[in-house]
Amino acid sequence: MDNKTNATMMEKVGYGFGDLASSMFWKIFAYFIPFFYVDVFGLEAGHAFALILLTKIYDAVSDPLMGMIADRTDTKWGKYRPYLLWVAVPFAIIGTLTFYTPDFSYSLKLVYAYVTYILLMSAYTAVNVPYGAMLGVVSRDAHEKSVFASYRMFFAYVGSFVSMGIFAWFEQSIIGTQRIIGGVPAVDAAGEPVLITSIKEAQPSQITTIVAVVAVLSAIFFILSFLMTKEHVKVQSDKSEKGSIKRDLKALAKNTPWWTLTLASILLLVVGSMRGGAMPYFFSNILGGSALFGSVLFLTIGEIAQLLGVTIAVPVSEKLGRKTSIILCLGAIGLFSLFVAFVPSSPAGFWMFFVLHLVVCIFIGLISPLLWTMFSDVADYSELKNKSMSTGLIFSSSSMAQKFGSAFGSALVAGVLGLAGYEAGVAENSESINSAVRGLMSWLPAIVAGLGIVSMLFYTLTTDKMKQIRAELAASKQ
Repeated sequence: MDNKTNATMMEKVGYGFGDLASSMFWKIFAYFIPFFYVDVFGLEAGHAFALILLTKIYDAVSDPLMGMIADRTDTKWGKYRPYLLWVAVPFAIIGTLTFYTPDFSYSLKLVYAYVTYILLMSAYTAVNVPYGAMLGVVSRDAHEKSVFASYRMFFAYVGSFVSMGIFAWFEQSIIGTQRIIGGVPAVDAAGEPVLITSIKEAQPSQITTIVAVVAVLSAIFFILSFLMTKEHVKVQSDKSEKGSIKRDLKALAKNTPWWTLTLASILLLVVGSMRGGAMPYFFSNILGGSALFGSVLFLTIGEIAQLLGVTIAVPVSEKLGRKTSIILCLGAIGLFSLFVAFVPSSPAGFWMFFVLHLVVCIFIGLISPLLWTMFSDVADYSELKNKSMSTGLIFSSSSMAQKFGSAFGSALVAGVLGLAGYEAGVAENSESINSAVRGLMSWLPAIVAGLGIVSMLFYTLTTDKMKQIRAELAASKQ
């Protein structure tokens, strides 16, 4: 390893392959885990909720621990990159087993679900945290890091499309075929075959098989990412001090740029998850359309729009600076979200919302790679100030914060609807409920985006400041 910054196109594509692999499985966690545990695996809804909630908390808390482990790893391949190779296959195997439905008693099935899901989250953390930290060591050059981050986000969306495409193809392939219940073809009272109408009616073995396909593809892309990338920036591990872990945590606690950037990341995730969670209600209560079809359609369109934002992130930030770009994007997100409050319940309102949603998602996509690049700036700042880069810890704790942000956004949706008097299964479009739904898509995202702007105003690692920091780091290594 050396401090060269002339990374090849193959390295950038290879780095993107890592998030392609992660996103393929992350979409399964996000969209299919609740329905799998309740409708396929057979858990009671309350047990499934507790399982997912407790595992999410464990997953978030384990991130910094994995970051510190990665920071103290030394191999001929580097510090973070080896985990792409080491964990790829175990991750695929555990992922497949998680979506396997054993023929156990209910109590044993519940234990099996906890064990496999916790193991899956552990494997995901073990590969994804070091992968994220790699951005800090693939180059010293600020522009090149931004390019790497853009490749990462671009392939993340590609991974989402691949995963969703596989599941969509699978669902279409089984719709119209005869249902099998207890190993026996199902028939109605008249003796006619009962046909499958959605993926929820698939056989457990079919779900396991389709997840196994995604798992194998994910492992292949993790291994390709390992083979195609390099760690150009050499970071020494400090194993001499017994209190080094405590020292790193104390340094992180005093790292003001990390706090401001992490808060902005949390708030952006709150905006995204809040809008996504409120989308079905906005379609059914405000636009008067299909909650499922409308939300899936617009979430897909949103991902394409975010991908567009990713592609223009580097030129925009090169012209305006990353801090200014994020502040302006957050301002645009808040402004266009406010306009949603005035969308009428009519066909014209559908198209107005379409345009507003598209614009908001472009700005969200533009911010995403910039945040990851700026976390690498925070790592460089930490290295100069504390003589310890702690790249893994910084990226992992940021990952933890983002998971909390996503959870907060989802909780806000449930909380606001609950306060408005919403009850599941009750077809009611009261004024208070409709106002709450509009608020979740307009006023609340605007307020949260505004708080993000306030946070970013305190971020001190400007372009000029980072040039100075990198110059001092380079001088200290001569």
